[in-house]
This record gives sequence, C-alpha cells and structure tokens, in this order.
Amino acid sequence: MPDGGIKEDFLHVAGLVQVLTTNGTMRPFLLVGIENTARRRDLTGPTTSADDKKIAPQVGGSAAFRQFIRTELMPVIRQRYHTSAETAIIGESLAGLFVMETLLQEPDLFDTYVAFDPSLWWNNGWLVNQAQTRLQAYKGPAKTLYVASSSDDARIPESRRLAPALRAAAPQQLRWYYESMPAETHATIYHPAALRALRLVFAPSKVPTAK
Repeated sequence: MPDGGIKEDFLHVAGLVQVLTTNGTMRPFLLVGIENTARRRDLTGPTTSADDKKIAPQVGGSAAFRQFIRTELMPVIRQRYHTSAETAIIGESLAGLFVMETLLQEPDLFDTYVAFDPSLWWNNGWLVNQAQTRLQAYKGPAKTLYVASSSDDARIPESRRLAPALRAAAPQQLRWYYESMPAETHATIYHPAALRALRLVFAPSKVPTAK
C-alpha cells in the first residue's frame, strides 16, 4: 500500500486486516506499507496541466515508482517472507490514482486493484479518457477492481465518468465493483471503504462442509 507509513494509513488498514483475518472474513495477507518520501512525485503520472504542476516541485514519477515496486520491493518481499503468488494494491486519493494508472498501464503488476476517491482529475482527466480504449485492449488473465467514491468525489466530472467507462468496456476477465458512498467525504472514506473492500474482494474460499 502506498501512503503506508506508520504516520500515514498503515495502522488503520493493518488493524482491519488483523481483525478480518482473525474472524475469518478475509484471506490472510501480508500487508506491505510503503512510506512516502515524495508523495506527489511518486504517485502522479506526467501532466500538461499548469495547475497540477503547482502541487509539488516535482511530479510525474509514477512509472519510476512502479519500477521500484516491480524490480526492488517485490523481490525482497518474496525473498524474506513465505508468500503466495497473489498480489494486490490499495490506495486513496493520489494513491488511488496510482492504483488506477497501474491497472490501465501495467495490469500485470497486481491481481487486485483497490482505489478510494482516485484523483482522476489529474492531467485534465487523461487517465479516465484512456480507460475505455485500454480496457477493451486488455487480453490478459483475470483481475479484480474495487472503486469507492465519496460525496466529494461524486462532484468531480472525471470521477463520474469512470463507472460508465467500466460498464461500457470492462473485459470479461475483469471482475469490477464501483460503490458510491455518499455518507462519506474525501477525508472519511478510507476506513469504511477499506472494510467493505477487504471483505468483498479478499473473501476466503469456501470450504465444502462434510456430509
């Protein structure tokens, strides 16, 4: 998880994982929190918007950040811990943008993508503008996507276009969920949306009962 430092979002998501795996409503997962060093650089793609470029001295480093995850972080995790082949990524806001960008540009990197209020306004909505074309072109293995949208997110035009794009173009091998959460704001959505998402997309496999 990006935004995964102790002073960021790691603790409350780790608490959810602990509770849900303990009570059997989620498959066991190793939660890897990636603490930010330059958040707005690493979680954003290139942009031509002058307003976007004002948010930080350097932006547009998402491709390099994915390269770090693929070639440095993942090999270390697999070397140090006993893991399965299943992988997932979870994030909110700019981290949600990074989740969606990774799904559309490098879908092989993870099996499951979870995004809350992704910042789809970035670069004048370029990512959501590309969504239908990239979804229609996908021919790879099965993937899962969960997106939750708060009342704040619902007011952003680019965000409102994501669900129609998924309905129009999502391939059969993409299992996707789009949930509107109007009772939540951008500041409150992460915890309740993560609870719903983890229970849904990481539900334990059903074990046949003995007869």
